[in-house]
Amino acid sequence: MFPYLHTNHQLPYPNYRFIPLAYYNSPYSEGWRPWSNGAIDSDERYRLPAPQRLTFVLVHGSWADAHFWDGVAAVLRSQGHAVYTPEYAGHGKDPNKDVTHAMITKSVVDFITKLNLRNFVLVGHSFGGTVIQKVAEQVPDRINRLVFWDAFVLKDGESLADELPPQTRQGFEQLRAGSNDDTIMLPFPLFRDLFVNTATLEEARRMYAGVTPEPARPLFEKLDLKKFYELPTPKSYVYFFQDNALPQGEGFGWNPHMSTRLGQFRLIVGDGDHFTDTRTRPDMVAQKFYEAGRD
Repeated sequence: MFPYLHTNHQLPYPNYRFIPLAYYNSPYSEGWRPWSNGAIDSDERYRLPAPQRLTFVLVHGSWADAHFWDGVAAVLRSQGHAVYTPEYAGHGKDPNKDVTHAMITKSVVDFITKLNLRNFVLVGHSFGGTVIQKVAEQVPDRINRLVFWDAFVLKDGESLADELPPQTRQGFEQLRAGSNDDTIMLPFPLFRDLFVNTATLEEARRMYAGVTPEPARPLFEKLDLKKFYELPTPKSYVYFFQDNALPQGEGFGWNPHMSTRLGQFRLIVGDGDHFTDTRTRPDMVAQKFYEAGRD
């Protein structure tokens, strides 16, 4: 129903089996040790630098709420980082689904200014990429870096719906027309194949139990992003190879289709899908955010 171009992705080091294990270990993982390259461990000249302490603001995407980040936020906080997970209009405990993209953006901007957050890494996932594009326009002086994780990076004048494959967009329009409150609820087979394709069936069902109807209007609103494309804010893109929420190739997909719109950007890759790893491997997701956000 939603074509997916399968591609084999090779690790950047073909002889990875012969690379010392410590090379691939995160400095946060249990049992980690510095890779001394033959030097004695007590020689500080050969130790990796201490991790930088960062402040993260994590913005979730569609068919999710701020609890989407619970596992990842817990890992980052355990490593000494500050983490904030704002909820935005039409999601979480907000019963009002009649919201606009501007209302969603204002929720995040108000959260940031109320807490007087500064010098932070602003992360957007999926639809959240369009949110952080607009948030960055309003509070650029507060943001150290923007991180898009398998996220939409819209061109000026586009809507998210403009970037969907025709068959997917048609399906969303039909689901929207069939609702009584202008929302879109993902059927389980669609959620299972596109959002949690690497999960077990049991994991997929548990995650689907928390999915609620998504306000449709913000997905179809065209956004003025001229100011965003004038910002000098550093940017990163985190791309997971098995993310099937958008088919790769044929003018669609996350990387390079979305990512290269950022101009100069840092690319961080991982092996996962659109939703599953925040539940099953939050330490891996947290490490990718750190790599994307550090100086």
